[in-house]
Order: sequence, then structure tokens, then C-alpha cells
Amino acid sequence: MTGNGLKTAELFLGFSRRKLIEQYWPRLRASVELLSNEQIWWRPNSASNSIGNLILHLNGNVRQWLIGSFNQLEDKRNRPAEFKTQSGVGTSELLTQLRETMEEASSVLARLKESDLTAAFEIQGYKVTGLDAVYQVVEHFGLHYGQIVYITKMLRGEDLGFYRELEKTGRA
Repeated sequence: MTGNGLKTAELFLGFSRRKLIEQYWPRLRASVELLSNEQIWWRPNSASNSIGNLILHLNGNVRQWLIGSFNQLEDKRNRPAEFKTQSGVGTSELLTQLRETMEEASSVLARLKESDLTAAFEIQGYKVTGLDAVYQVVEHFGLHYGQIVYITKMLRGEDLGFYRELEKTGRA
């Protein structure tokens, strides 16, 4: 236990939930809301993904690794389709789907216990623990969130202001 009585598992789960739900998700949403449907599906080249693809991919990843695994649901993810889609899904629909997924993910993270983190899972062909699954989702979401923010800044040519409050305090 730590000094304030919290176990390491509780600290890890709380931190993971805050990163996903209170930092990455709101900033991702704010970035995407600045763009048109055309911009959402723009790709710099055939080897790169659009923001739309990244959102579909994040939705699939969080559902498979976090929601499906810890809720013992059948894995119905079609990962290749996340990257093949090139249009047809609007910004609002993409964000609604991901919002619903993030709400479910938040609920899952809020109820997990240490025993869930040590439990064994097979996800996407990998044998992992629950801790591996949570860490994979947070790390993976952070990676693609960063790509989405970068693409948004590139398309708009402006700072998105996520750290303005820290600049005021000198912590930026």
C-alpha cells in the first residue's frame, strides 16, 4: 500500500482512467470537431491513415482490448475494415461511436480490481494479463491521439491550446 492507503492497482487504474477519459479523449474530440468531413478522411499518401481511420481503429482497439475482454464478450472486431474505410462516416457519427466506447471503457476501468489485472486473457492472439490489456489501451490511445492532434495542427496551421493553462502557471 502507498502512504494514503491506496493499493498500486487502484493508483494504476485511476491514472489510466484519467489519462483516457479526462485527457486524451476530450482533446481528441476537440481536435476533430475543428475539422470538416473532407479533412477527417484526408490522407497525405497511401501509406498513411486518415483521422477517420484512426478513430475507427481506436474504437475497435478499446472495444476489443478493454470492454470485450473484461466483459467476457465475443470478439467481433474487423480490424482490416478500420483501415479500408475511406469515407462515408461523418465526423459526428465517428465521435458519437467513440464517445459511447469511452463511456463504456470508463465504466470498466472504474470497476476493475487487482484480481482483474492479474487475470489471464487472450486478445488478438496474444496471451496477456489484465494489466497488459489496460496498459496497451492507454498507450495505444495516446499514440494515435497524438497523431490526430498533429494532423489537425497541420491542416489548421494553429496551436490547439491544450497547455495554455499550464503556461499561466509556469509549468508548461
